Amino acid sequence: MTQAAVTTQSAPRVVLSARGLGKDFSGFTAVNDVNLDVEHARIHALIGPNGAGKTTVFNLLTKFLQPTRGQITLLDTDITNTKPDRVARMGLVRSFQISAVFPHLSVRENVKVALQRPAGLATQFWLPLSSLDRLDARADELINNLGLSQYRDHRAADLSYGRKRVLEIATTLALDPKVLLLDEPMAGMGQEDVQMVADIIRNVATERAVLMVEHNLSVVADICDHVTVLQRGEILAEGDYAQVSADPRVRTAYMGTDE
Repeated sequence: MTQAAVTTQSAPRVVLSARGLGKDFSGFTAVNDVNLDVEHARIHALIGPNGAGKTTVFNLLTKFLQPTRGQITLLDTDITNTKPDRVARMGLVRSFQISAVFPHLSVRENVKVALQRPAGLATQFWLPLSSLDRLDARADELINNLGLSQYRDHRAADLSYGRKRVLEIATTLALDPKVLLLDEPMAGMGQEDVQMVADIIRNVATERAVLMVEHNLSVVADICDHVTVLQRGEILAEGDYAQVSADPRVRTAYMGTDE
């Protein structure tokens, strides 16, 4: 085998890409000329001070907002003008800052609700409730893999905040995403829950790409392979955490000093 062939086989596979991404709101440029490559089986962090444009970039990538300019590619397919529901079915799935689970359903029932769409049961309301029994095995597999086994029959409302976020990750994984976008998954958590969720995200990323917005820089340093820093809607720096944290421009953006 030639050296070129070895290099080609070992190169990371880009599964989500943005080129020249921009968004204007009534003359205000919120995002400008953002280039982003998210690779399979790697955790990519999008960080920056408040107002840097992180959530806007998330909304553009998932098509909750339409870009003013630029191109977005998912799995080698141009999705720039694709609707959000179609993008989700193609394998780009996101979570939100606020936990979005059904509080009065059990953990297992929440996961089964998420499993209905990939199983083709989401709109077949005429089928008996027993038709959902076929989802039990997959639901239990997801619950076990994310460490929620002992809470399987608990109401989501009775879970700790951290485990509610884990349940939300379980419901997104039920859609079998190729790229998982997590919007501040550690927000509001105590240290014990932060470590638990960080370990879960690391495990989840062995089989798919993860792009996350996160303010907890200790978590970013611990689990992220690549970091993109935004400031005022533009990329300020990128690289691994050691590289970006040593950049004086990044220190100035976060702390107002380059010392």
